[in-house]
Amino acid sequence: MENPSPAAALGRALWALLLATLGAAGLPRGGESVCSARAPAKYSITFTGKWSQTAFPKQYPMFRPPAQWSSLLGAAHSSDYSMWRKNQYVSNGLRDFAERGEAWALMKEIEAAGEALQSVHAVFSAPAVPSGTGQTSAELEVQRRHSLVSFVVRIVPSPDWFVGVDSLDLCDGDRWREQAALDLYPYDAGTDSGFTFSSPNFATIPQDTVTEITSSSPSHPANSFYYPRLKALPPIARVTLLRLRQSPRAFVPPAPVLPSRDNEIVDSASVPETPLDCEVSLWSSWGLCGGPCGRLGAKSRTRYVRVQPANNGSPCPELEEEAECVPDNCV
Repeated sequence: MENPSPAAALGRALWALLLATLGAAGLPRGGESVCSARAPAKYSITFTGKWSQTAFPKQYPMFRPPAQWSSLLGAAHSSDYSMWRKNQYVSNGLRDFAERGEAWALMKEIEAAGEALQSVHAVFSAPAVPSGTGQTSAELEVQRRHSLVSFVVRIVPSPDWFVGVDSLDLCDGDRWREQAALDLYPYDAGTDSGFTFSSPNFATIPQDTVTEITSSSPSHPANSFYYPRLKALPPIARVTLLRLRQSPRAFVPPAPVLPSRDNEIVDSASVPETPLDCEVSLWSSWGLCGGPCGRLGAKSRTRYVRVQPANNGSPCPELEEEAECVPDNCV
């Protein structure tokens, strides 16, 4: 029996590698479950903003612009695609969305992923919410090879902060989940170093990864989400997905929670009251010591309130202090 030539052996090896690659292209990556649900499924997605002045009193934006949410942008996709991920760098498109609410570049990135890898099945969006509290909704479709859902919503105003979901799997083995609900918390896209809702643009160089904003991180008193008395922030939003059994026309979404005039959630009983402690400035320099000759005089110094207390937070201390002294120019 003749031995195969080196060229023939190489050809067989390349062919085997090609078959293996093609066979694995449609399967989830290692460690991920395989969805075997047959027919596609349709869902309603409802985003509920919970960003109220009661829950988040520190530096709450009241005007130019007031607290609000951008439009929701999402995709139904496979495990080959990632819109965003904690501890990873965001794309240029997501940077533009998180910083300025511009969706064009992100849409092009999603479209390119769908064409090149066939990893995106559908794109969905929902209108913006013009206040910190309120609802917006949309419908989406998932299928066996594209059972994951991701989306982002920008926090407005903010440097580059957003909320969202990364690769939520709506498939459970051979069936679709009937519903899914998640509380949402703020994330920093890692592209702007602003600390407050209204911070001017200050690019992060080099770019950082996506990090979750907590009550103690970033650990800077100027940060708009810095509440050192809290172990964890209350949820700033919530998303609910419900499977649609019938025609979308037959689906009646839940009644939206409308904000009142002062931008508070109407059902205040369900809103956590986040205590905000008073914050004062440093003491000023001591003033001149005044008084009659031969006797002790008095001097004073002052400080001012930087943050007024709210929701039973610690009250402000004294803003003026006096001390005895020897007069500088006695009378």
